Amino acid sequence: MATVVTTQDFEGPIDLLLQLVSSHDRDILEIELAPIVDRFLKVLVENRNAYSMDTLSEFLLIAAILIELKSQRLLPGPDEIDPEEEYLGWEERDVLLSRLLECRAYASVSDLMLSLMENTARTIPREVGVDEGFAVRPPDLLEDTTLEGLRAAYLRATAERIEPTVDLFHVTIYAVTVAEVVQTLASRLQEREVWSFRDIVDGVEERIEIIVHFLAVLELCKLGRVNLGQGRTFGELTVTWLSTPESGADLEVDDYDG
Repeated sequence: MATVVTTQDFEGPIDLLLQLVSSHDRDILEIELAPIVDRFLKVLVENRNAYSMDTLSEFLLIAAILIELKSQRLLPGPDEIDPEEEYLGWEERDVLLSRLLECRAYASVSDLMLSLMENTARTIPREVGVDEGFAVRPPDLLEDTTLEGLRAAYLRATAERIEPTVDLFHVTIYAVTVAEVVQTLASRLQEREVWSFRDIVDGVEERIEIIVHFLAVLELCKLGRVNLGQGRTFGELTVTWLSTPESGADLEVDDYDG
């Protein structure tokens, strides 16, 4: 059951009033909403059991919608503001803002002066001066300077300087290349059909040489000279020499460092 409200030119359910306002049959600006709410609260206080919770919720919802509609009509929208009215008062605002900034600057200076005065109050001035006839003389920068000293300084400054060099005697340089190892393995692997990589690097002690041999094996596989196999993960790597290259290309490998 909708709540019945009474205004100057309307009496009926509040939901009907909302429909009339939405259809522009009633002007929301001509309807006073405060008396409607006051009368509803008065009836609610006198008889709390007069309305159910659904009726109260419906009244609050419709009243909120009517207030929002009236607020939208009373408050100007973004397109309804006159540009002249929008910029009116900007000059006065700028003057007040500049004065505010000046006041802040003066306040900062006053705080600084107060801090300096407090620090000065904790100092004790010296009352006894220097003895009469006491003179402070700056040191002579050219004292004990001779022509021979200047000549020696000039020679040291203009002497040719030996550029520092880094001694690499402790660095071992390996001259072996992948191209050389490929040529060596190409002739060696023809001795038997199947090899293990462990047999290929047997007798090789340096790690860099083992890496170069591995790269050489990969290069032979890319050229179609060998097949690689590994039965399981991290298992033994087998190298099978192919008497007839799969690719049919000549054995040409770029000479690059491993």
